[in-house]
Amino acid sequence: MHLKRLTVLAAGASGLAACARSAGRRPRTAIEGPEAQRRVRVGLLVDVETVRMGAAGDIVAAEGPVGGVNTGVTMRSGEAVDVRPSGNGITVFRGGQSAQFDSLVFRSSGHSGFVTVNGAPYRGSVAVTARNGTMTVVNDLGFEDYVQGVVAMEMGSRARTDLAALEAQAVAARTYAVTNLGRFAAQGFDLRAGVVDQGYQGAGRESDIGNLAVHNTRDLVVSYDGVAIAAFFHSTCGYATASPEESFRSVRPRPYLRSVSDRYGGGYYCEMSPRFRWQVEWLGTQLRDVLRTTVPRSLGIEAEFVSEIRDVAVRSTGRSGRATEIRVRVERGEILVFGPDVRSVFQTPDATSLGSTAVQLVSERENDRLIRLVASGAGWGHGVGMCQWGAIGRARAGQDFRSILQTYYPGAGVTRWSS
Repeated sequence: MHLKRLTVLAAGASGLAACARSAGRRPRTAIEGPEAQRRVRVGLLVDVETVRMGAAGDIVAAEGPVGGVNTGVTMRSGEAVDVRPSGNGITVFRGGQSAQFDSLVFRSSGHSGFVTVNGAPYRGSVAVTARNGTMTVVNDLGFEDYVQGVVAMEMGSRARTDLAALEAQAVAARTYAVTNLGRFAAQGFDLRAGVVDQGYQGAGRESDIGNLAVHNTRDLVVSYDGVAIAAFFHSTCGYATASPEESFRSVRPRPYLRSVSDRYGGGYYCEMSPRFRWQVEWLGTQLRDVLRTTVPRSLGIEAEFVSEIRDVAVRSTGRSGRATEIRVRVERGEILVFGPDVRSVFQTPDATSLGSTAVQLVSERENDRLIRLVASGAGWGHGVGMCQWGAIGRARAGQDFRSILQTYYPGAGVTRWSS
């Protein structure tokens, strides 16, 4: 591979996260933030052994140090290279040639181009670093560009009638990012891409209507007493949102996170969701096999304790009616599964998490032995904060994004995050 020295790249730290690292603490989330801070670093891939980096729409240049000297590679639109770890550095493979670097930062040379990661286009720059035989891939980009990607991933392609819901999602996503900036600083980025934080797959799923929603709400966040809130959101509440203690172990109660009804007249705002109502069924032997895998992992109880299952029942519910304790009676005693663990313990037969904890259980027993369990559920996700499908229903009913946010985060308001 021909190595060409590049001078167009200078990898700069994102201000707010860098301040947090140097201070040894997470950044303030008060409603303030100079423009220089408004970048975010997103961990796209962590501990991977291969990644395909490429260019879309323009030339992409990559620069990185080798033995204290900066050098790099260039790719035209449509070209790609394979990158793999090599000790504490990386090796770039292109055709039958290879070259080694300590690390690389990929960036488009024009405003209309993208860096691609495993085929998906990303705005901003993408850094690839390695340590202990694996790589971390980090996207450094503008805050609003990141929010566009989150809205696209979280809400999908929507009609103009849903604009207010997209605007509400944009404000919630921006607020979540502001509040959680720097929590992965020790790993070299601010937030993770995916369910650990927020859905994000770059620019590939962006739409005009979603980008308009971000533009219309630029710099707006949800605040309570002048501080950005913990802006939880989920797919479908089913009938009412949940309070934090019903769903999370480590999230303390907050006045703006409480159960809110989604009812209107004779229906519910989120009832058009494909996951508004659902049902899961296990044979007794299927459930035993599932629990033998999930109970040790989630509860720390040995698999051998999950012997023949005699019965399963909801023992208590929370303020929203969600199950906060489920009793599993087995041959040797009882296993108590509390609200935060219900979805991970009661996996479906195809090994996915239970849709929500808003469930009713019906057990079929024979000779003091469970032979069948049916869970009838409402909604999808943890249930705390904004209901995304409820927001869509409210938008179609004529509510604006401020009203939607103030409904799902009672007592909070929309504030400009400004210098």
